Amino acid sequence: MPRGMVYCVAAASPNLERCVEALPDLGTLSDQELRDLIRELMHEEHEVSYRRRILHGKIDILRAELQARLQKQVGEGEGPLAEIDVDRLAAILASKAPPPTEEELDPPAR
Repeated sequence: MPRGMVYCVAAASPNLERCVEALPDLGTLSDQELRDLIRELMHEEHEVSYRRRILHGKIDILRAELQARLQKQVGEGEGPLAEIDVDRLAAILASKAPPPTEEELDPPAR
């Protein structure tokens, strides 16, 4: 089956390149070649759709895990904002306190 030109473009990630094959000159294809091309592209579309559903499922699982961890932290009195000293922040914003030191900016790892 005759093929068209292949165009490659850089994707969002610098390590990936996306190649897209342009459609061949449709006037030169027989009816059977057109049917075969349709069948091939439909098969490819089904594969892409399946892969997309798998990726969405994985994303949903990861988000649910992250949400469960955050809810657990909040339930234990922790959470993303637990380490913030609101009084010190208010004093800094009111220009009544010195800026934080390097040690305060880099808290020890848990």
